[in-house]
Amino acid sequence: MVARARKGLGITQRELALAINSGERFIVDLEAGKPTVQLGKALAAARAAGIRLEDASSR
Repeated sequence: MVARARKGLGITQRELALAINSGERFIVDLEAGKPTVQLGKALAAARAAGIRLEDASSR
């Protein structure tokens, strides 16, 4: 999901990492679905890539 959104914005993994003050390796791991990715950084990357997240339990 993040990779598709990032590509849709025309930005590189490095650019997304810089936008959230993280390393490029984090973005690579996030897009690969690595289970140990830090939630806070994952949410920041999603927001920076234009992904809107909402609480599914509030539906």
